[in-house]
Amino acid sequence: MSLQLVPARAGARWVTLGMRTFLRQPLALAGLFFLFVAAMTLVSKLPLVGVALAMVLLPGTTLGLMAATREATQGRFPMPAMLVTGFRAGPTQLRAMLVLGALYAVGFLCALGTSWLVDGGDFARVYLGGESPSAEAMMAPAFQGAMWAFLAIHLPVSLLFWHAPALVHWHGMAPLKSVFFSFVACVRNIRALLVFGMTWVLVMMLTVMAVTLLAMLLGLGENSGSLFFPALLLIAAMFFCSLYFSYRDTFELPPGDTP
Repeated sequence: MSLQLVPARAGARWVTLGMRTFLRQPLALAGLFFLFVAAMTLVSKLPLVGVALAMVLLPGTTLGLMAATREATQGRFPMPAMLVTGFRAGPTQLRAMLVLGALYAVGFLCALGTSWLVDGGDFARVYLGGESPSAEAMMAPAFQGAMWAFLAIHLPVSLLFWHAPALVHWHGMAPLKSVFFSFVACVRNIRALLVFGMTWVLVMMLTVMAVTLLAMLLGLGENSGSLFFPALLLIAAMFFCSLYFSYRDTFELPPGDTP
């Protein structure tokens, strides 16, 4: 396995490839993403252990979305079973993926716990979907401080695990080694990742503007959420498709892949 350095413009290319691949198989990839969201939501609702268990499963299911994207790039129709690709490649990899998930869960819960210390759990409850805050509550100094505290820890955690599931699955790496190489790859290609993130922010802003304009033309008013929610879910599905290309350009290709 060799790490490849990419130019900053590669970040924008990953976005366009993710969108283009999604549009090649929209029904299959959208269906898999909705299944992913539903599964994570249901697991997180389990009492006591739900959130932690969902975080343990998140790296493996994210790998499933990447594997589905890979199938689509090769002209094949990704089936629903692709979502559990990371958990059905043998007992050794299953154990490695669960260990990776446990490490991610620890990092995520540390970030969420830090935010809890700042504002008493208001931000955490909103983030986990338990509450719908008012505008005044979201602008409160304690809430803002909790949000920034969460991001300050969760961002490096995300870099640690950005490529880790793919490295475990396609390169057979041990969990800790995959986390290390993922972080090194992200740091070495940080300019491309910054462009990647900024491009997705731009796409999101344009989507919100377009949906707002459409809602005004249709006279939906307060019912504009009926357009916003599916539009943002589709953008999120495209985002997860683009993750595969950030991995594919950063490391040597898995067997059977073509650029």
